[in-house]
Formats: sequence, C-alpha cells, structure tokens
Amino acid sequence: MIGIFGGTFDPVHFGHLRTALDVMHGVGLEEVRFIPLYQAVHRDQPEVPARLRLKMVQIAIRRQQGFVADDREMQRTGGSYSVDTLSEIRQEWPDKPLCLLLGMDAFNGFPEWRRPDEILRLAHLIVMQRPGREDPADPRVRGIVEAHRCLRRSQLKERPSGCIFFQPVTQMEISASRIRAMIAAGQTPRYLLPEAVLQVIEENRLYRSAHSAPSSGSF
Repeated sequence: MIGIFGGTFDPVHFGHLRTALDVMHGVGLEEVRFIPLYQAVHRDQPEVPARLRLKMVQIAIRRQQGFVADDREMQRTGGSYSVDTLSEIRQEWPDKPLCLLLGMDAFNGFPEWRRPDEILRLAHLIVMQRPGREDPADPRVRGIVEAHRCLRRSQLKERPSGCIFFQPVTQMEISASRIRAMIAAGQTPRYLLPEAVLQVIEENRLYRSAHSAPSSGSF
C-alpha cells in the first residue's frame, strides 16, 4: 500500500512527520509519498516557493525509510487538485491500494473538494484522528463515512480504493502558521521542526514578513 500525503508543507514540521509515521506503522504502508502542492486552490498561497518547500521536505525525511519526497505537482501548471494527482499515481500503480492521508479538518471539507466521488474510486482515505476528536458532525460527511467506512485495516489491502479508515495519531499541537508567526515575531521555532529544516529557513531568511499570521488547524 502506498500513502499519499499532500499539503503546502510551509514549512514541514514534526506534526506532519510524526502523524505520517503513525499512519505508516498503523496501517502497514510500504511508503508515504510527501507531495508539496504547487498552487493552492482552497486556501492562501504558500509563502515560500515550491522548490524550497520541496527541499525542506527532502531534508526532513531523508533518514526515515519509506518516506519519499514527490515533486509531481510542481511539474504541472495551475492549481493542485488531489483528484488529478491521484489519477496520475493510479496510472503508475493500477492495482496497488493507494491511501490518501488527511487530517480531520480537511476531511470535514471533503464534500467541497473537486470530484470527491472520483477520489474515492482512485484511493482509500486515511483520516488522521487525534485523541479526543469526534467523528464529523456534517451530515454530508457522515453519509460518506457510513457508505465507505472500514473498521479493520486489513480491509485496505483487499481492494485498491474506496474505504475510509480512521487512524489514531499522536497529539501534537504544532501548526505551520504558528511557526511562521513565531519567526516573523523574531522567535525561534526550534524543537517544533527538524533542525535541518530550521537551518534552511535561517539561511534563506524565510517567513520574516509580518503577514505570517497564525491560523487554526495543526496539519
């Protein structure tokens, strides 16, 4: 099984890395492919250019077997849509189970994504659930869960797509927006992200603008 973990990674931090590792071990993924988006479509644009965000991901995961940095979204122009990325990956692995990793906040907005039904035809959804987080309240999302939920991780291996599985992950209240805000305020984010990533940030003087404001969410 292949895990697909997309996001701005602006910057990548321990919240991303630990939860991805929890999922890899929890459901038995062969690898997790970190795919920094090129152009956001449902949120503010990343502060840092795509190539630098990719570099930070590459540095952050280089010592973890099974973690892979994937630059495919940078090879396309326009917005980064999960359905397009999954379609491309599915062509490479026609029969292998693909698992799209997403946090609960992102999953709550899943009905608004581009072609959500097609996404479920292309991949499983692994919802990373932190302790104390309840199942979605939105009736549209609950309906999707009821139609696709699987309770045993072994079910993910039985077919290539179509399941929704809730995987408990480590509680880590770390957000990229908070890290950006700390740097803009002249504070250090040390111990919230890998030291090698912090070095890239410092060498390139990233996130020093005053508009690096925090937002809600930890992924």
